[in-house]
Amino acid sequence: MNNPLNEKGMNEGKKIALVAHFTIIGCLIAMFMNMEPKDKFAGYYIKQTLGVHLLFYVLAYFVGYFDSWMISGSFFVCAFILWLYSFLGAVSGEIKEVPILGASFQKWFKNVSV
Repeated sequence: MNNPLNEKGMNEGKKIALVAHFTIIGCLIAMFMNMEPKDKFAGYYIKQTLGVHLLFYVLAYFVGYFDSWMISGSFFVCAFILWLYSFLGAVSGEIKEVPILGASFQKWFKNVSV
């Protein structure tokens, strides 16, 4: 049988992980939501989404200098795919690493959350 406490904890971690996906402000809110008690699932996705959001803003600064809709469009599509991949992993309750940089995000932001 399912343990209700375990399921409740998973739902809480999933909720925090989903909040982290909605803008960088949502990611900051999720960090505070995950302070006590700390949830490993939520912490994993907080690190992933923080990395995706920061990567987006840093690269968008440089992409903004190109006057080409092809470069800008490609950038936004790639950023959206990374975000969507992480979001679908959080919705499904599975731990899915963002392609290419996911392991690095976990390493770089190891002090951010659990």
